[in-house]
Amino acid sequence: DALPILTTDNIIHLTTEGERWDTIAWRYYGSVNEAGRIMEANPGVPLLPVLPGGIRLSIPVVDAATVDETADLPPWCGGAE
Repeated sequence: DALPILTTDNIIHLTTEGERWDTIAWRYYGSVNEAGRIMEANPGVPLLPVLPGGIRLSIPVVDAATVDETADLPPWCGGAE
């Protein structure tokens, strides 16, 4: 995995083949509910279910108190027992 680049207001994430919006949100925010925040920050990126590799995404840096953690953890994030 390439290391993300941190700027003042966002992190630049370079996608790898097969990544999804929700798993990227989980990686950076600990919540799949934040996928919309990433999508809104990247209006030029197609809203595909699975992303191709090599796309530069802007990941907004937010206060942890603003992250929505109310959803149950999905199975692909380790939520299945």
